[in-house]
Amino acid sequence: MNDPRGAHDPYVRVRGARVHNLRGVDVDIPRDALVVFTGVSGSGKSSLAFGTVYAEAQRRYFESVAPYARRLIHQVGAPKVEEITGLPPAVALEQRRSAPTSRSSVGTVTTLSNSLRMLFSRAGTYPEGAARLDSDAFSPNTAAGACPECHGLGRVHRVTEESLVPDPSLSIRDGAIAAWPGAWQGKNLRDILAALGHDVDRPWRELPRADRDWILFTDEQPVVTVHPVRDAERIQRPYQGTYMSAKRYVLHTFADSKSAALRARAERHLVSGPCPACGGRRLRPEALAVTFAGRDIAALAALPLSGLAEVLRPAATDDGDRDGVAATLAKDLVARIEVLTELGLGYLGMDRPTPTLSAGELQRLRLATQLRSGLFGVVYVLDEPSAGLHPADSAALLTVLDRLKAAGNSLFVVEHHMDVVRRADWIVDVGPHAGEHGGRVLHSGPVEGLAEVAESATRRFVFPDAAAPAPRAPRTPSGSLRLRGVTRHNLRDLDAEFPLGVFTAVTGVSGSGKSTLVSQVLAEVVGAHTGAEEKDGEPGEPAAPREHGPAAAAAEGLAVIDRLVRVDQRPIGRTPRSNLATYTGLFDAVRKVFAATDEARARGYTVGRFSFNVVAGRCELCQGEGFVAVELLFLPGTYAPCTACRGARYNPETLEITYRGATIADVLDMTVDAAAGFLADVPAALRGLRTLQDVGLGYLRLGQPATELSGGEAQRIKLATELQRTHRGHTLYLLDEPTTGLHPADTELLLRQLHGLVDAGNTVVVVEHDMAVAAGADHVIDLGPGGGAEGGRIVAAGTPRDVAGAAGSVTAPYLAEALRGGG
Repeated sequence: MNDPRGAHDPYVRVRGARVHNLRGVDVDIPRDALVVFTGVSGSGKSSLAFGTVYAEAQRRYFESVAPYARRLIHQVGAPKVEEITGLPPAVALEQRRSAPTSRSSVGTVTTLSNSLRMLFSRAGTYPEGAARLDSDAFSPNTAAGACPECHGLGRVHRVTEESLVPDPSLSIRDGAIAAWPGAWQGKNLRDILAALGHDVDRPWRELPRADRDWILFTDEQPVVTVHPVRDAERIQRPYQGTYMSAKRYVLHTFADSKSAALRARAERHLVSGPCPACGGRRLRPEALAVTFAGRDIAALAALPLSGLAEVLRPAATDDGDRDGVAATLAKDLVARIEVLTELGLGYLGMDRPTPTLSAGELQRLRLATQLRSGLFGVVYVLDEPSAGLHPADSAALLTVLDRLKAAGNSLFVVEHHMDVVRRADWIVDVGPHAGEHGGRVLHSGPVEGLAEVAESATRRFVFPDAAAPAPRAPRTPSGSLRLRGVTRHNLRDLDAEFPLGVFTAVTGVSGSGKSTLVSQVLAEVVGAHTGAEEKDGEPGEPAAPREHGPAAAAAEGLAVIDRLVRVDQRPIGRTPRSNLATYTGLFDAVRKVFAATDEARARGYTVGRFSFNVVAGRCELCQGEGFVAVELLFLPGTYAPCTACRGARYNPETLEITYRGATIADVLDMTVDAAAGFLADVPAALRGLRTLQDVGLGYLRLGQPATELSGGEAQRIKLATELQRTHRGHTLYLLDEPTTGLHPADTELLLRQLHGLVDAGNTVVVVEHDMAVAAGADHVIDLGPGGGAEGGRIVAAGTPRDVAGAAGSVTAPYLAEALRGGG
């Protein structure tokens, strides 16, 4: 793929791109420009920007390294494209996370923590006579710096009598010690206690304190002879039993069990709290004894970045610094923090764990880091950098993008935010629709040229019609849910009122407390009332043991709410085994159709035969996944199609059964739109398929692996799954930024469904930055005025027009513009 036009061709020229749904796309994309890729969800814009351009740049890089890595990367596969010329090195900043741990933080992602540690090492104030410490001694992630008690985590998990015995009115025989395992092992421990002379039939609260403490917390493991109670049907002989206290069992299970279910069960009996040795500061005493500007490194890392810059600014301008080390390091830190503050992230603390950040926050942190890297001649491929960004911060984002471009780089941005689209030098619009109805470049040129492209779904949002219809009148609430005395994170003794039977949008700048109020506090209060299981932590991972107290001091108006439904953007699964059909329950109906065919019945194939999770029907090489894991040395692992079934998931015998000429693998490969026609006479399947179409997901394949779905797609799949159920009673739906990752045309589809839920008598509360959503709401709650310590208050509440006219609201002018019909 040598460039016949020479090294000075100003365009990246793509020829014959066929990644995913791209239909032999030919397109020329200018370098040294801000190029925005637009189109409805599933149109193919990410397949062009990431799957083709960036993937080819990555492939060329790996081809320049070791033959071993080259062999592995070919196994994963090169993009399906005939030729790409004029392609510089590329850096991708995607929304997808790696696998961040609690040790990953804002400081480690931005490398600010390295500079701060160096500042303390070289220019800190040490206690008299103390030896100077290396920078590693100020890191909680190294043996030299980590607190030996909590291993640098800052928190310890412990058990209490209350966490181990939630109901002290029960006896041990009746299950007072809820932390113990069930079945035989739990009975074994009770029998051992009885053999040791403890009364297992007396209510727990009546046992002597010394006995209760020994039973729960002892480290002793006495061995006794147990004479179990004999059942009538079988003989049970005496045996030697070893006692294990409830504390020992829980901590051992949580730390060492290979079973996620057992770990999760043990975790429910743990209480998390600050480490008593370091006070939650994660470091050894020697490191915490060193100060700069009168504070230790943990205190500085806990400050909001904007506050940290203020503390460091005097040192950055100190002309009296003898060797200049403190001034140099402080000046560098302040300059890097200013970029983050410019991107609206000044409210974050350096010690904020990465798993608690939104995908948009994480991407902007990486963007700021790249701005300071000094690279030039690079193509930066960005995935919706405006995601999770309040309109007030969009101008700052554009300034940062302009600075990257001015440094001699090219910016290829997949974006749905129309303010960013209008500011682009060049637009590549893909469509016209999603999936098999998309995959064509409708326009590649200056933004104004899009006005002439009638097929484009993006056109009417870039050039809004001045005669847009006025928003409908807000609904009248049927009641209200009031929270009193909410205190969590930056919310301090807050009173909030959510009207019932209407659509409420909660707005405010990033870090103002929106998600804390809605996704945490409101969800906990209503979840406790309805008995809904609360979901916290990363998907597939156990939640961190809770440390905080009640979500609110008081709550009123809960009586009318019967159900709580939380719809978030977390993945519906982490491996290719989880997919759209299995998550929604559609696959059950499909398997019944195949099991009912004459050939399947003649062979004795049941419904289970058509599950790719069952040994009888699945391909054994990939065990029904359709993919095999490929481990890459020094690189993240990935998946490649199975060589035996070529991704079909099933063994040849199962694939011999057909329905209307299609195998079950063929049906899984159909889009929702295609399947709706193919299964039109299967009511059990058709209802779910229609609901998926209603939320704009007709382009997805039934068997599309969860690993290929965006957060917005995962959220709409969850919503569609909920919509196809029939429920009675009043339901409260909570959604956190449901329009993230959605084209404005898809947002309209989503809002139609959400407003339909309200019309059916339910309540919908969304956390949103999209002013079009807020303008169409019945009620708006605006938090702020700023982020972090400067937020946490309700600045304005009322109808969209009320909030649009509120003084002191950062949101108000943008909401007013949306109400006028502006972009």
